[in-house]
Amino acid sequence: MMNRTLTALELKVMNILWKKKKAFIKDLLEVWPEEPKPAYNTVSTMVRILEEKGFVDHEAFGRTHQYFPVVTKSQYQKGFMKNVMDNLFSGNVKSMVSALLDSDKISEDELSELEEMIKKAK
Repeated sequence: MMNRTLTALELKVMNILWKKKKAFIKDLLEVWPEEPKPAYNTVSTMVRILEEKGFVDHEAFGRTHQYFPVVTKSQYQKGFMKNVMDNLFSGNVKSMVSALLDSDKISEDELSELEEMIKKAK
C-alpha cells in the first residue's frame, strides 16, 4: 500500500483528513481548499476509493460514516519519496538531491538547515 501514489484529488482529501483527524463527508466539503467545491458524491466516492486502497477507515453512525486516516502523512511522504528515488532516480540519492538543489526554490536558510541535518546524520 505504501508504494501507491495518491491522485491530486485523493491527496486533497487526505490532507484534510490528516489535519482534522476524523471527518464526515460534509466536514471535508466545508473546508475544501478551492472553489468550485466538488460534488458530495465525488468526495464520497473518493473516500471509498481511499478506504479500498487502505489509506482510510471509517466508524459507522447509523447510515453515515466518519472517516479517519490509517496511514500518517509522514508514512505516505516516506513511501512516496522512496518510490520517487527508486523509480525516477534509480535509487541514486545524489541525483535526487541534485535535482532538488537545481530547482532554484531552496532558500539560503533552507540550505543551512539541510547542512545541519547532514552533519547530524553523520
